[in-house]
Amino acid sequence: MCGLALATSPLGAQSARSNKLDILTGPATAKLGAVAQIALPAGFSFVDGKATRALMKASGEPTSGRELGLLMPTNEPWSVIFEFSDVGYVKDNDKNQLDADKLLQAIKTGTEAANKERERAGNPPLIIVGWEQPPKYDETTHNLEWAILATSDGRPLLNYNTRLLGRKGVMEVVLICAPDQLPTTLPTFRNLLAAHKFQSGESYAEYRSGDKVAKYGLAALVLGGTAVGAAKLGLFAWLLPFLKKAWFLVVAALVAVANFFKKMFRRLTGRDEEIRRGD
Repeated sequence: MCGLALATSPLGAQSARSNKLDILTGPATAKLGAVAQIALPAGFSFVDGKATRALMKASGEPTSGRELGLLMPTNEPWSVIFEFSDVGYVKDNDKNQLDADKLLQAIKTGTEAANKERERAGNPPLIIVGWEQPPKYDETTHNLEWAILATSDGRPLLNYNTRLLGRKGVMEVVLICAPDQLPTTLPTFRNLLAAHKFQSGESYAEYRSGDKVAKYGLAALVLGGTAVGAAKLGLFAWLLPFLKKAWFLVVAALVAVANFFKKMFRRLTGRDEEIRRGD
């Protein structure tokens, strides 16, 4: 997932408005690229991948280029970002071998390595507290979820990750909320994900012999996959490329970013005419 910095100046909202940001409001069906879709209930808003990247850039955020959308309730300070990684079909052969203790130790070791880069960039280190939710795989839905608690500069940080396995890759879903809001947010979040659906021909069950197969399994997804050198760097290793490019990350500001998006939505829905409502 992308790193999250913070910039909440009015210029961000002005930039988004000038780019004619379209907001889809529920009830509607939100398309996640050509790969999947999700039912958007009343009281929720959604912007597609292009608009998500525009919002993030307007707020000073780096982007991965793989964002497919951002979803959030209109009256609560949390949000959900969707990305798709076309790594191929991830076999779940190691579903009964997800050793939470070993994975946590690998994450801590990797984070210590990442902290050296953070400190050189003048940023406070990340301290891994432990699992909020140990890795859990659902064999029926082929969903993998986990949550890590950490602190940075004395402030809490929560990454709640869900990976939805598909035929040609993985839908990466990150819930951004305050740690103390997770118990009340999680049921709604899970109901939303239950309405996620891969397009015909893209689901995990539709795998065919000869399809591209990922070079790693479920444990590596928890550690970040090969794209970030999971075996060496751990969960927060995605910070390294941005730190090396002198991005000044405020990793404990996840909720502040969600609040920024919320304010952006309110300004756009209240003043602009380029809002597209779902049928």
